[in-house]
Amino acid sequence: MNSSRRKFLRHSLAGATIGTLSAALPNFQTQAAEVSGYKALVCVFLFGGMDNHDLLFPYDQPSYDNYSRIRASLLQAYEGIPGGSTRVRRRLLPLALNNAGRFGQRQFALPEEFSGIHGLFNSGNAAIVGNVGPLQQPLNRTQWEDESIPVPNRLFSHNDQQSTWMALSPEGASAGWGGRFADMAMASNANSFNAFTGVSTSGNSLFLTGRQTRPYPVTSEGGATFGALEQLQESRFDMRGERVYQALRQHLANTRFSSNHLIERDMAAASRQALNNNEAYNAALFSAPELSTVFPGNNILASQLQGVARSISLRNILGMRRQVFFVTLGGFDTHSAQADVLPGLQRQIDQAVTAFYQSTVEMGVASDVTLFTASDFGRTLTTNGDGTDHGWGGHQFVVGGGIRGRQIFGDVPVPELGHNLDAGNGRLIPSTSLQSFAAPLGRWFGLTEREVEQSLPGYENFRTDVPLFG
Repeated sequence: MNSSRRKFLRHSLAGATIGTLSAALPNFQTQAAEVSGYKALVCVFLFGGMDNHDLLFPYDQPSYDNYSRIRASLLQAYEGIPGGSTRVRRRLLPLALNNAGRFGQRQFALPEEFSGIHGLFNSGNAAIVGNVGPLQQPLNRTQWEDESIPVPNRLFSHNDQQSTWMALSPEGASAGWGGRFADMAMASNANSFNAFTGVSTSGNSLFLTGRQTRPYPVTSEGGATFGALEQLQESRFDMRGERVYQALRQHLANTRFSSNHLIERDMAAASRQALNNNEAYNAALFSAPELSTVFPGNNILASQLQGVARSISLRNILGMRRQVFFVTLGGFDTHSAQADVLPGLQRQIDQAVTAFYQSTVEMGVASDVTLFTASDFGRTLTTNGDGTDHGWGGHQFVVGGGIRGRQIFGDVPVPELGHNLDAGNGRLIPSTSLQSFAAPLGRWFGLTEREVEQSLPGYENFRTDVPLFG
C-alpha cells in the first residue's frame, strides 16, 4: 500500500477518533511514582550475547598487548575482512573519560563501527556500564569455585539468561522489570491510554509484561492492526468494499454483544479494546507532524527505533507521561565467523542509536528519553579459533541527554586470565548486578524506593547503584 493511500485510510479513522482524545484525558494525580513531565525508557536487547571484549577495547599499549596475545587467532581473522582489521590499535576510537582517574594508567576505546556512539560519548550524551550481569549476591572467583555463594540459575543458557535479564528469573517467568516499572506508572495515573505504556517493536515481550501492563506492538508504519481489516483496506475505495469493511469493523467492535459465557464476554471485550486502541493510536499518528530525522534504510534496528520515535512524538496527543519501549536485534551468538558477522551488527546498532538520539533532540525530549542496551550475557576472552563462547558479565551502553555521560561506570576487569573476576576462560563474573543497573533507571523514571525494591527482586542484596543520573 503506498504512503498516500495509507494516509487517506488513517484519515478516515481520524475524524471519528481524534476528536475524542482530548476529552479522554484525565486529571493526573500522583499516587506513588512521580509522573510529572514526560519520561521514556528504551531497552535495546541484543539477542545471542554481545561480545563485551569486542565492544570496549583496552587502548593503553600494555593492556592492548595482553589482549592481542590472548585473542591472537580472532584478531588474525579480522585482518582478512574487506577493508582490513578495525581491531588494530591505530584504528580504534579512544574514549575521553571524565572519570579516567579511577582506572589509573588504563585507557579504553571503541571500534570504528561505533563512530556515532563514540561521538555521543565524547559529547556527554552516552556512557558505558562495565561488567554488569545477573547476580544473587556479590561474588568473586574464590566464592564461585568453592560454591559458597548462590548464583543465578542456569547460567550460560540463552533462553534462561534472556529471561533473567528481562525478569530477574530464568525461563518460565511471567513478568519483567520493564513491565513492573510500567505498572507503577499506571498506578499513578501517568497516562490517558494505559495500553500504550509498554510498547514493543518485537511483538510479545517478557520484559514489558507486568501485572497490568501488556506490550502494545508497533512498527515504523504505525500501531497494531487486525489482519482481516488490513486485507480489506484496498477495497474501501468503492461503496461495496466500504460496506464489507464497516461490517467487519462493527463485528470486531462488539458494541451490542452480550453473552452468559464468561470466555466469550472476555474475548469480545478484548477485541473491542484492541480495536479502540489501534484506531486511537493510528489516528494520533496521522495528526502528528512527520519527523525530519533520517533513519538509515536496510537496518532492522533503525526501523524499530524509528517506530519508537514516532510513538514518542504522539505523547501529547495521547496524553502519555511515562512509557517503556522494547526493541531487539539478533545474531550475536558468535561461536564462529565473528569477524565476518559482528562488525556489521555493530554498525547497525551505531547508525540506529545515533539516528534515534537525533530524533529525540528534534522532538525536544533528549533529556527525557534514556536508551540502554541489554544482552543474554557477555562472551569469553579466550577464543575457539574464529569465535567466542558464552560468558556472563558484559558491557552496556546508556544513551540520553539526561545521563552523566562521558564515563565508564562499574568495573572493566583487566584483559588477563585468572584474575579475581574470572570464572574461567575470561568469562567475567559481574561486578555490577543487574539490579544495581536497573535501579537508577527506575528511580529516574519516577519510582519511589519502595517501588524500586518491589520491581527488582533481590535488590536488597545490592545497595551500590550505578550513578547514571545526578
